[in-house]
Amino acid sequence: MIKLLAVIERDIKKFWRNPVVIMISLVMPLLYLVILGNSFQGKFKGLPVAVVNRDPGTYSNRVIENLRALEAGPKTISIFQLNDEGRAVEGVRNGQYKAALIIPPDFSKRVVLDKKPEVGLFIDNTDNISAETIRNAVGGTMKFIRQQYVPVRERPGEIYTRNIDLYSLVDYYQSLVPGVVIMAIFLGTMTAGVFNLVMDKFLGINESYLLTPLSRGTIVTGLIISGLTITTITALTVFGVSMLITGIPFLRGLDQGISILIVVILTTLALLSMMFLFLGRASHPRVVGLFSGFMNVIFFFPSGAVYPIESFPNWLKAFSKINPEAYAVHALKSILFKNAGLMIVFGDIMFLLGFTTLMMVLAIVTFKRTL
Repeated sequence: MIKLLAVIERDIKKFWRNPVVIMISLVMPLLYLVILGNSFQGKFKGLPVAVVNRDPGTYSNRVIENLRALEAGPKTISIFQLNDEGRAVEGVRNGQYKAALIIPPDFSKRVVLDKKPEVGLFIDNTDNISAETIRNAVGGTMKFIRQQYVPVRERPGEIYTRNIDLYSLVDYYQSLVPGVVIMAIFLGTMTAGVFNLVMDKFLGINESYLLTPLSRGTIVTGLIISGLTITTITALTVFGVSMLITGIPFLRGLDQGISILIVVILTTLALLSMMFLFLGRASHPRVVGLFSGFMNVIFFFPSGAVYPIESFPNWLKAFSKINPEAYAVHALKSILFKNAGLMIVFGDIMFLLGFTTLMMVLAIVTFKRTL
């Protein structure tokens, strides 16, 4: 036990002596939160749309009114009314507008006579997401041009769908917090644990371990526990600051806090053990740098932290079933946003425990206690 504590103490001291690494471990996840949260707001605002109305009739005016309502309400689009069709389309081509809506002279007449009224919508389809948003917005306005007002009373014979939210509203900014915590854990595992061993090899001072009677198990376990201590403190600090920035409340107090702590610890152990298995024999920090970028792409983005796993192709969904970060993100989201207890995320916890055990055993077995 004393030998194990000596390994842990030595490793933790090395981490605290490097303020740059400490700052990166704390600042990087929060930077991700601020940049991602402001880069992907979830809803589009102010997509520029040029409108050329060649029809003086009633229904074309209703199209314009409906578009103005979209501009004033959800602010999805910004309307620019022009008189020249060529200028409008050219504006889309040169990037000034995202789309150009052309209303032909006989539009209202065709609406009245039910003769397939049409409008032209020229879209910059190189940006698929913006293009689809504009298609939906314009298509929605067309559906209601025959209605002069919104009925106060529901029609008894018509089927309505009432949307009922089971949980409190979670905006996009808040939904990133579990992913940011996982990012903090990932960065912590890359700057502690096995990374210190690789640095020792690179600097030629790992003989200090080899000259002692420390076993492979003691060295691996000690480095993982020291990494667990450092990474847990870092992840909880990032988590607390993220809660303050995004305004997520602690609804269940201590019970919720303990559940989050357990998930953070298990996730940290899982990633530290995995890193030790993959990098335990590396001898140059450059390998760790290259490997960290590779691992971040493989594990973080398919975790469901940014986009739902349900939107992935089948092969990526299959990978997410063995991705520990996917289970960690699911557990944190359930605890934070659904007020779930540990029993609700029992499956996630069991996977993280099993994954950690497997990785830890393999890391100890494959660790080479030689120069």
